[in-house]
Amino acid sequence: MKQTALSFLSAILLSAAASYASDEKLVTCSSAIKLTHIESGSKYYLLSDDRQLQSGSGQQLVTAVENNRTPDGLWQIREAHDSPVCDAGTPIRCGDVIRLMHVGTGRNLHTHGIKSPLSNQHEVTGFGSGQGEGDSGDNWTVVCESGGDFCKGERYWARG
Repeated sequence: MKQTALSFLSAILLSAAASYASDEKLVTCSSAIKLTHIESGSKYYLLSDDRQLQSGSGQQLVTAVENNRTPDGLWQIREAHDSPVCDAGTPIRCGDVIRLMHVGTGRNLHTHGIKSPLSNQHEVTGFGSGQGEGDSGDNWTVVCESGGDFCKGERYWARG
């Protein structure tokens, strides 16, 4: 199953390895980012910690909160499941498939066919071994609905 997460989430780049030093606006592999919910006017941030859901899959809880200062909201950009390692500092192109690993727990942002008890939509959880390992339910497609930066004829995910 292919997910498109970033069509409703926007990323705020917090740090990046700068192999493309000429354009520090690009989001890159190994960047630590915070995800914000666009439809709420970027009022809510996605966060997680080591708590487990008490229903549904029973996996790691992922929720949205107003507090953007908590370190529980940091997600590291990694290569897609079963893909070659994404070197730190490599810019992410619009349309790339990535994983988002929770910095605090090492589990990946994940979805599957289980419905959320709150929204009745697909449940989104933290999944994996705690070392960034997981499965294809951890893959997310970067959608640049507006903006992005063009470099060498390609469109890249830019921080916003």
